[in-house]
Amino acid sequence: MMWRPSASLEQLRLRARLLATTREFFDSRGALEVDTPALVNHGVTDINLDSAEVRCGARTGFLHTSPEYAMKRLLAAGSGDIYQLCHVVRGDECGRHHNPEFMLLEWYRVGWTMDTLIDEVAELFNAVVVAAGRSARALQRIRYQEAFHTHFGFDPIATPTQKLSQCSINNGLDADAAASLSRDGLLDFLIGVALGPTLGQDRWVALTHYPASQAALAELDPQDPRVALRFEFYGNGIELAHGFQELGHAGQQRERFIADNAERLERGLPTRALDEYLLTALEHGLPPCSGVAVGFDRLLMVASDAQHIRDVMTFTTEHA
Repeated sequence: MMWRPSASLEQLRLRARLLATTREFFDSRGALEVDTPALVNHGVTDINLDSAEVRCGARTGFLHTSPEYAMKRLLAAGSGDIYQLCHVVRGDECGRHHNPEFMLLEWYRVGWTMDTLIDEVAELFNAVVVAAGRSARALQRIRYQEAFHTHFGFDPIATPTQKLSQCSINNGLDADAAASLSRDGLLDFLIGVALGPTLGQDRWVALTHYPASQAALAELDPQDPRVALRFEFYGNGIELAHGFQELGHAGQQRERFIADNAERLERGLPTRALDEYLLTALEHGLPPCSGVAVGFDRLLMVASDAQHIRDVMTFTTEHA
């Protein structure tokens, strides 16, 4: 029976040092560290996330998949720039880069654009890898459409769904599975198995301007409403972070949540009650801001050249 820590003691000491580096980074830049509940009243509607439902006495709740909703309530209350390091739980994700419970670093900058926040993400990542004895990396920005055109030879927004399906089959997806996926599901597959692993091998890559259908909690680009002000960060072919120029319109966010639940019904997934606390906060007024969530364990993998997420965690869920 596995009773020892998953990571070596040397790796756990490095983890502690890099956590301290992260806190020093934000403290020196005037961001307030906050602490929000792990047990919340609402699961997320996002079709790609599985909220873990738990019982606490007579109450039923969920373990948060991200502190995003609570942090936005703080922003609406006037907190200013904030960050948080916390454990989150997402369904049954397991694998080389996945553990159901993991550490998330999330922060928000008031008045910042997506592009400004992308610069700070690269600065933080370099501070962490340098503290681990590695070299700083350059930052490359690539638009989603450009990356697809370079790798696959087509525009992911304009190309027919049938072509996306055939491309997915050519990259290893079962034909029946391809037929069951939505357009966005096919795009996610292609990024996950083919495009993403090629990104950030010798630099940080910010993949920006995702399709509007994948906006989630991001604003649409006023210059091109076909795309959203959403980005993801890659290093060593691993998705490390995703962020938004945040949507502050309560009505539009409600519509997106309702659309998520409609797709959940279509896929046979449980629907989720809308988080009225968040929607009321947005109605009160979310200041213009941008935010990002970083899988801290994955960042540690890059910083230490670890090959599996268990190599940087105290205990995996399997042995917790």
